[in-house]
Amino acid sequence: MKTAAEYEESLRKLNLKVYLQGELVDNPVDHPIIRPSMNSVKATYALAEDPQYEELMTATSHLTGKKVNRFCHLHQSTDDLVKKVKMQRLLGQKTAACFQRCVGMDAINAVDSATFEMDQKLGTTYHERFTKFLLKMQEEDWTVDGAMTDPKGDRGLAPSKQADPDLFVHVVEKREDGIVISGAKAHQTGAINSHWILVMPTIAMGKDDADYAVSFCAPADAEGIFYIYGRQSCDTRKLEGGTFDAGNTQYGGHEALMVFDNVFIPWENVFMCGEYEFSGTLVERFAGYHRQSYGGCKVGVGDVLIGATALAADYNGAAKATHIKDKLIEMIHLNETLYACGIACSAEGHKTASGTYLINLLLANVCKQNVTRFPYEIARLAEDIAGGLMVTMPSEKDLRHPEIGEVVKKYFRGVASVPTEDRMRILRLIENITLGTAAVGYRTESMHGAGSPQAQRIMISRQGNLEQKKELAKAIALIPSK
Repeated sequence: MKTAAEYEESLRKLNLKVYLQGELVDNPVDHPIIRPSMNSVKATYALAEDPQYEELMTATSHLTGKKVNRFCHLHQSTDDLVKKVKMQRLLGQKTAACFQRCVGMDAINAVDSATFEMDQKLGTTYHERFTKFLLKMQEEDWTVDGAMTDPKGDRGLAPSKQADPDLFVHVVEKREDGIVISGAKAHQTGAINSHWILVMPTIAMGKDDADYAVSFCAPADAEGIFYIYGRQSCDTRKLEGGTFDAGNTQYGGHEALMVFDNVFIPWENVFMCGEYEFSGTLVERFAGYHRQSYGGCKVGVGDVLIGATALAADYNGAAKATHIKDKLIEMIHLNETLYACGIACSAEGHKTASGTYLINLLLANVCKQNVTRFPYEIARLAEDIAGGLMVTMPSEKDLRHPEIGEVVKKYFRGVASVPTEDRMRILRLIENITLGTAAVGYRTESMHGAGSPQAQRIMISRQGNLEQKKELAKAIALIPSK
């Protein structure tokens, strides 16, 4: 396994082409806007080195018998599925941000079982190719970006019917030695902190969309791949220096548009090419795993937000108020409900044909449906308790100013025994999670990540087995079944 230092050094060796605010970035690793997101990924390596977290952060490879980072592991039991969620909560607690490796972990587990079943039915050799990639991923402890979401263009049209064919990733040429890819993937979490990209189709495809039913892996710095870094709320605060106006100066997340400009992929790295009938299976399984993930990572960040809110109440002198206590209880209740769903869909998982364990898809979708709502209420309560000063207080530079600094300290002190700076720091952290850069992961991603709320409701409808429930009711009411 890689150490945290080795991971950082490995990124420095990549030749990534990244655009940020209209400029080509010379050094992504040390860029002040990007660096906090790299630190979050780095934490997944650092915690794996720590003996006290070994049980959660590492696993034994079923391929080699060696210890590997859990983010490179295929789930071999319901215990693995449960530990995944617990690991994600831990990392959310340690970073209060998106740590970005979940998409790759969820992608390898989905691709593994889908390629196995594809080979069984069609006689292809995709699973063998994928297993070779996975062995290398485990050996090198790669961070892999799972890339599913296409720009999509006109949502009312299938991929093959779009005015611009590049709005969905597709095969433009098949050669004896491989394929050529064109298109883009949007909202790519952690792509610039990744070693490899694992691409999957974004929706179930029909026969006319066969060229879009493609899955493959490519080095993150492969020729023809470039990135346009996405904006986040309050992101330029990271350029100001200081120690707390950014809210979370250590950690963060990022998203980017990943463009494939006629990228060549050798056949050994291709895991689906035209088998449109399996595209839906791959999408459904990846989405299920990723919806499970949110029952861990969002809960960990929620733990930090709840703690920060309780501190804000302490610093405001309001902690003993009955309504404040009740609101904190409600925040904990909502957060633990999300966690319970993540654990439940894991404990109810089952083995697939490849041997990899899949979560209970119904409960995973229920988990994510709750995630589209509960973090918003937790954030609302945090803002309620924190008070308006969270968004109107002066900057750190004002606090440090030789003339007005004492004025800031005087008028923005809460409880006399608590330094004004401590109060300002905790309010900036709450602001970061609810409104700032971390709100991308905690709020909007909670809504749209791993599919929109409606996507989960469709799956709940499919998986809910309404006809069986009707039969249960008939049996109790003594109504004969037809």
